[in-house]
Amino acid sequence: MTYQSDHAPLFGVFMPQGWKMELASIDGAENKWNAAVEVAVKAEELGFDSLWVYDHFHNVPVPAHEAVFECWTTLAAISQRTSRIRLGQMVGCNSYRNPGLLAKITSTLDVISGGRVEWGIGAGWYENEYRGYGYEYPKPSARIGMLRETVEIVKSMWTQLETTYDGRHYKLVRANCDPKPLQQPHPPVWIGGGGEQLTLRVVAEHANVSNFGSSLDEFIRKREILRSHCKTVGRDESEIRKTISSEVFIRETEAELVAAGSRSMSGEPLDVWREKAFVGTPDQVSEKISRFLEAGCSGFIPWCPDYPSTETIELFATKVMPNFR
Repeated sequence: MTYQSDHAPLFGVFMPQGWKMELASIDGAENKWNAAVEVAVKAEELGFDSLWVYDHFHNVPVPAHEAVFECWTTLAAISQRTSRIRLGQMVGCNSYRNPGLLAKITSTLDVISGGRVEWGIGAGWYENEYRGYGYEYPKPSARIGMLRETVEIVKSMWTQLETTYDGRHYKLVRANCDPKPLQQPHPPVWIGGGGEQLTLRVVAEHANVSNFGSSLDEFIRKREILRSHCKTVGRDESEIRKTISSEVFIRETEAELVAAGSRSMSGEPLDVWREKAFVGTPDQVSEKISRFLEAGCSGFIPWCPDYPSTETIELFATKVMPNFR
């Protein structure tokens, strides 16, 4: 079966990095890293448009003393093992790096990757991790205000000779960022989060790409709210590509799917989990994606809970993505 869409959808995929305990079955940090690299390289070989990492230090749902590879060093290394696939975070935690430093990191990675950075940024939420690493955990309105200022600073440092910025949360005086990113006018800005009053307003003001929603109904509702914010700020909502991240778990047949059982991180039974996520046979997952496309979503960044196995990622690339290309 083949599905038609006004916009060719983007298909990215997360690589394993340990945050969700997916590398725990592998002994030794070096072996875990090698397994992660193998999946990243395979994603490029399979034709995915982009490769993504989380920006976290502690495992979820609680720290478990299990390896988690840091996002920016991971992407820098992977940039040297790949040549085409685009590289991003879904999404960076704004609080973890000063915006001036973040501009420098992103521009450097864009250069060393040959212009392949997709910059994902969000306000942050994992309070346990903030406390563990000694970061202050401001109230939500402050974190979102900091997010807005960071996006303004980073975009300025990417594009201006130098940046002086006098904000409520950040102040910079003649900040230089050289080399500039290769991409013109700058790398795409992805803003993650569906906070309806504040976060989606920042999306309307600054994002090239949004990422929100966990179900079709939620996606539709939040898109309408984003459209309202865009009208308020005088921007065409169609300029912003809408994407979603969800778990994807695929087996060739219904019998194999049932035999595999639920891989839900929250322990949901299979029937509940498959309603919420992209779980099913290739045709079933393709049908779910088609419904999101009809609702205006045009980018899919799934997480594969059967890592380090590559069964899902291979089935997604060979039996699902071709239906939309």
